[in-house]
Amino acid sequence: MEFDGPISIPKLLKRLKLSREAVLVIRNGALVPGDAVLAAGDDVEIRPVISGG
Repeated sequence: MEFDGPISIPKLLKRLKLSREAVLVIRNGALVPGDAVLAAGDDVEIRPVISGG
């Protein structure tokens, strides 16, 4: 997915219809906090949270 300009994590996840509690957001290889702002050109991965026992 490409986006123009800065976008906040909550806004991006809302656009993708994903819950922040269900995914991890990784920017340029590093985990980012939920209030981070992504810039155009960032390499972003969204991965599901996996728990086990």
